[in-house]
Amino acid sequence: MRILLIEDEIRMAQALCEILRLEKYEVDHYANGFDGLAAIKSDIYDIVILDVMLPEMNGYEIAKRARSCGNTTPILMLTAKAELDDKVTGLDSGADDYLTKPFMTKELLARLRALSRRTLGTVNNVLSYGDIAIDTNAFILSCITNGQSVRLSEKEYRILEYLIANSGQILTREQLAVKIWGFESDSEYNNVEVYMSFTRKKLAFVEAKTELKAVRGVGYELRCDDV
Repeated sequence: MRILLIEDEIRMAQALCEILRLEKYEVDHYANGFDGLAAIKSDIYDIVILDVMLPEMNGYEIAKRARSCGNTTPILMLTAKAELDDKVTGLDSGADDYLTKPFMTKELLARLRALSRRTLGTVNNVLSYGDIAIDTNAFILSCITNGQSVRLSEKEYRILEYLIANSGQILTREQLAVKIWGFESDSEYNNVEVYMSFTRKKLAFVEAKTELKAVRGVGYELRCDDV
């Protein structure tokens, strides 16, 4: 899961990035409103953690502009203000949840898990599609019809997570590269096809009918026609 953090307090941002990466999240950080809004509009993030007090554009305005252009990425808004009116303003601006500074790490992680379940449709930390199920904590891929299972690598898990979240759509190689490796990962950009092959082998290993299909000249899609 890829998280966008928009926070101008550098020490806090560094601490949050470290915490989130230890929890196996991919994190990109921006420290001002204009860059943060542009990143949201890229539509590659699963959750946005958005501070209210930012240079150039505050969090309320960022959330409003993101929603006005049709972006539906869940937003967790952070602020030092605890007053009810400020929380209402944040939610009315388009935020999905609100967390007041200072906060406990456990609460932040719990809020993120709740938002991710809402986004991906997970039930009891299990992500499912067709005849496959994925334990989102242990990265275990299982075929629900025969009980076969195998552990996924982080990249394999993220590929399937992204495809399941966009089931019924064909995702381009470029979309997958940016989503899984980020904007700054040219060295790994050409590895998309390699990891798609690895992921196909894991699906074949558990004898799933769900397939990762390559659509020539377009991209990839997850398909399960026989279930």
